[in-house]
Amino acid sequence: MSGVRSMSNHTLGKDLSTPKDVQLIERVVERKNMMTAYSRVMKNKGAAGVDKMPVDKLKLYLQKNWQQIKEQLLNGTYYPKPVKRVDIPKSGGGTRQLGVPTVLDRLIQQAVHQVLNPIFDPTFSDSSYGFRPGRSAHQAIILAKKYQQEERVWVVDMDLAKFFDEVNHDILMSRIARKVKDKKVLLLIRRYLQAGIMFNGVTSIRDKGTPQGGPLSPLLSNILLDDLDKELERRGHAFCRYVDDCNVYMKSQKAAERVLKSLTDFVEKKLKLKVNKEKSAVGRSNQRRFLGYSFMRRKNDVKIRVPKESVQKLRTKLKQIFRKGRGRNLERFIREDLNPIIRGWINYFSLADVKRFAEELDGWIRRRLRVILWRQWKKPWTRRVRLMRLGVSEKIAVMSAFNNRGLWYNSGHGAILIALPNIFFDKIGLVSMVDELYKFRVIKFGNRRGT
Repeated sequence: MSGVRSMSNHTLGKDLSTPKDVQLIERVVERKNMMTAYSRVMKNKGAAGVDKMPVDKLKLYLQKNWQQIKEQLLNGTYYPKPVKRVDIPKSGGGTRQLGVPTVLDRLIQQAVHQVLNPIFDPTFSDSSYGFRPGRSAHQAIILAKKYQQEERVWVVDMDLAKFFDEVNHDILMSRIARKVKDKKVLLLIRRYLQAGIMFNGVTSIRDKGTPQGGPLSPLLSNILLDDLDKELERRGHAFCRYVDDCNVYMKSQKAAERVLKSLTDFVEKKLKLKVNKEKSAVGRSNQRRFLGYSFMRRKNDVKIRVPKESVQKLRTKLKQIFRKGRGRNLERFIREDLNPIIRGWINYFSLADVKRFAEELDGWIRRRLRVILWRQWKKPWTRRVRLMRLGVSEKIAVMSAFNNRGLWYNSGHGAILIALPNIFFDKIGLVSMVDELYKFRVIKFGNRRGT
C-alpha cells in the first residue's frame, strides 16, 4: 500500500472524512473508501478481465486515469466493461458460469459494496448467513442442528434454478431503491447488471441475471432474497439461508409439503425466480444435505456428519493433484500442493461430530503417497535397495520388489508398510485430518474428542 499512498492527493480525492449531507456517489469515490477498496482488490488478486489488465498494473493505471474515471462516476457517465465468461465444472455435472470483471470494475464494485453494505446488512435476517460480515457457513450448520434438536425433523429443501442467471433486474433495482435514493448510484448498479458477457470474443447483452465473480454480486443476491427471508419470518418458520441455499425446518411432513408449495409460488410470482422442481423436495433431516454437511439422529441428540458425496468430491480433486506429484520431491509436493488442500478442507468440515471419515481419508492419502514413491522407484532392483535402506529385511524386500503386483496392491501391503509407516509421513510434514479435527475440538469444546 505504500505505493498507493504515494499518489498525489488529487489522485483519489482529498477528503479523509465525508459529511453526512453528501450524495452517496461521493461517498463511493472519496479517498478513504477507495484506498480500502484498492487494498482488498490487491489482496484478493484474481484473473484479468476482458481488457487483460492484471491486478499489479492497477496502481499505474489509476495514477494516469483516476481523475477522469472519478469525474465520470460523479457525473453518471461511467460505463463498465463487459465481464469475461469463465465456465467452472460443477461436482454434480454441468458447469457454473462465472463473470470476471476487469480489475478497474472490481475496484469500483468493491467501493460501492463498502458504502451499501452498512445500509443493507443491519436489516437482513438473523437466519441469513451467506457473504455477510461476522457470519459463516459454520454458523448456519449449527443453527440447522439446533432446529433439528427441537424436533423439527422435516426439511423443506428449496433449490433455486440458476439463481444468478435468473435475477430480474427491475425487481432487484426496486429493492435497492427502497434504501438508496442517489440516482447516480442506482444508474451505476444497473449498468453493472446490464454489462455484457464476453465469450470467445463475442459480447452478449444481458436483460436478467447478475454474474458471479464480482464483489457486488453477493450483496445484490442478499438484497433480493431478503424478501424471501422476511416472508419466512412473517410466517414464523425456522429456516437457514446461505445465499441461494435455503432450508426450512418443520415438525411434520404435511406442514413441510404445504410450505414447499407456498414458497415456490412466492418465489416464482413475487421474485420472478425459478424453483428447480427436480431438486427441491421435502425429506427427513437425515436424508438431506446442507452446505456440504449431513445430519443423523443418535438417541436423543443430532450429530453433524460429512456425507459420502463430500468425501468423494475431495477424493476426485486429490486424484488430480496426486498425478502432479509423480515426478516431484515428495516432501515438497506435500508442503506446497497437498497440505493446503487438506488443511482447507478439514477446517471447513471441522464441525463434524463423527471422525471416522477423517481416519479413512488419512489412510487413503498415505496410501496414495506410497503409490507415488513405489512408482518413482520403478525397477524391482531399485525397489529392493530402497526398501532395505528403510529398514526392511532383504528377504521381505525381495518378495515385495519382485512380486509383479500392481501399484495399488503394493502400496497397502508387505514391505512398503514397514518401510513407510504413518510416522514417516508425520516426519516429512503431512497434515493429518484426525489431528486437525482434534485440534479444532480442543479449541472449541475443551480437551475432549469427538465420538
